[in-house]
Amino acid sequence: MTPSKVAEIPSGETETETETQTRTHSESAAGADRTSAAAVPAAEPRRRAPGLWRASAARSSVELKAFFRNKQSLVFTLFFPVLLLLVFGSIFSGKVEGTDTDFRQVFMAGIVAAGVMSTAFSGLAISVAIERDTGTIRRLAMTPMPKAAYFIGKLVRVVVTTVLETVLLIGIAVAFFSLPLPETGQRWFTLAWCLALGTAACALAGLAYSAAIPNSRSAPAIVTPVFMVLQFISGVFFPFDKLPVWMQNTAALFPVKWMAQGFRSVFLPDSFTVVEPAGSWELGRIALVLGLWAIGCLAATALTFGWRGPRVR
Repeated sequence: MTPSKVAEIPSGETETETETQTRTHSESAAGADRTSAAAVPAAEPRRRAPGLWRASAARSSVELKAFFRNKQSLVFTLFFPVLLLLVFGSIFSGKVEGTDTDFRQVFMAGIVAAGVMSTAFSGLAISVAIERDTGTIRRLAMTPMPKAAYFIGKLVRVVVTTVLETVLLIGIAVAFFSLPLPETGQRWFTLAWCLALGTAACALAGLAYSAAIPNSRSAPAIVTPVFMVLQFISGVFFPFDKLPVWMQNTAALFPVKWMAQGFRSVFLPDSFTVVEPAGSWELGRIALVLGLWAIGCLAATALTFGWRGPRVR
């Protein structure tokens, strides 16, 4: 038998040709494994869903930018009450019968309530209907964004635009139509809670009412008549006591009447209560009605709002 060939290795030891081939093959395989491992990128860490507050801040920014960049929203939602204030404020004159209060001051207090309804109810109901019809709501539901962030973004938009609308209306009324500012801290406090509760009630009513809007094209036609009718029957354009009793009773079912009454208690003298239906401002009842509207519309929104479904594109 012929002895196997041997190969000399650096250590001075000898090994057979078969062992040499085996060692070479193993080293080549190990090198290939290292090359393959280097070629395959390391797995990226799994992305975490954004936190609620971070997502809410991002969504709020989107809502505000979308609103202020939309000329139709600015004109209809923000400036329409201002236009009504300038037009009717220039037309009305004289004092309300049975009082020493200028009729324009009564109208100024009422138009603030109309401004809240414009930004919180009309603007929100129309925007939700458009987002549902264009598929925005469905796409947002497919993202990692917490669903609560969508509603927080809407709330921030409503709060910012409502405060801006209120400041704008009061500023114009004070500067051009001699509306007196609240004289006491208590009246300022009443303005704050009436504005907060009224905004919450109207915003939640807008969310709930959006379920009745079939598509984006019909949204303004379905929302605007409600907005206009409630203004006329709620004591915005006319002294509330001059309206028919059935109209007063109907208006008492909705929040606009109570907001207008609350704002009258802020800007008008207490002597004006002689023409109020109850003979007083009824601040406790105002808070109760607005609070009940907010709770009821929150429940209705929870039952009717859908992220998916036959009406969500």
